[in-house]
Order: sequence, then structure tokens, then C-alpha cells
Amino acid sequence: MRAPSVRGHRMSVQSVRLGWHWQPYRYSRHADDANGAAVLPLPPWPVRLGRRAPHDTGHPAQHVARYTPDAALVNLYDTGAHLGMHQDHDEVSRAPVASLSIGDACTTRFGNTATRTKPCTDLLLRSGDLFVFGGQSRLAYHGVPRIHPDTAPAGCGLAAGRVSIILRNTGLPGTPDKPAPR
Repeated sequence: MRAPSVRGHRMSVQSVRLGWHWQPYRYSRHADDANGAAVLPLPPWPVRLGRRAPHDTGHPAQHVARYTPDAALVNLYDTGAHLGMHQDHDEVSRAPVASLSIGDACTTRFGNTATRTKPCTDLLLRSGDLFVFGGQSRLAYHGVPRIHPDTAPAGCGLAAGRVSIILRNTGLPGTPDKPAPR
């Protein structure tokens, strides 16, 4: 099976979406590109985690005050998976993006806002790491070129691979930043 391509980047991860279903170029409340089912709500615990994330990682107060995630993308990477360089720009809101890593460590490539190429920085994210990008870096290109097998801590719940929980505020109607019209 060929890996999906989204806006020119290649990915080989499996994904589950909560709160809003994202597919290239848009969000919806139903998994229109899969089974058409209604998207499950975002549970309270990732919302609490997301609200704390910008503060806990030292982001300025203006990024913290109104940030409430309303969508989560849960990615499962097997040991050979990768995610090409891409921007997260389908949201109306430019609130920070928070990503929690569980399982094997990965190399995350974090770049610039203009191009998928250099300059970029490779970061090693381990299980339990929280990575938040916002402000001028909110639209930076980023990707996961490598998973580091057999690096997950004992008891994390994964025998192999990595899970990332990516929290976003979409700014779409019906979200905390933009109530649904009545």
C-alpha cells in the first residue's frame, strides 16, 4: 500500500482524529474521507494538558490566555514510519500547537516558515516530552524523519513504535475561540 501524500509531503503513520476530523485542506465533524462516522469528542484530559502546555513551556502570556485545544490528531508511528516536512496551516486560529510523545524516541525536524528545506534543526523527542510551537514559529515546517527503535521506557504502554498526540485550536465555529452561530 502506498503511503498517503498531503500537500507534497509523504507520511507513513496511522492516525485517529478527535474533536474535529482533519483531511487535506479542511476540517469537518465527520470522517468524510473514511467511514463518514461522526468524530469522537476530545476528552477533557488532553484539553487540560493543552491548556497548560504553552505556559509550561515558557510561551508568552498572550499565547496562553485563550488557548483551548478543540482537536487532537493521534499519530501512531511504527519503527520504520516517517512524516515529511509540512506546515500546520489549515486552522483558522494561529494558537500554538502542542505535541506529546509516548513510546520510542524520534527525530523531529523543525524548520523555518518559508520553505521545507534548510535552515532546520533536528530535535530528539523522548517519551513524555512535550513540544509546543507558536508565535512566529507557528507556521514552521516540521516533520519526523526517524523513529529510534527500542528506546521506549518500560511501562509506557507501547511495546514498539511511537504515539504523538497533537493538540490544536482550530478557531472554527463551535470552538471556545469562536462560538457556533445560533
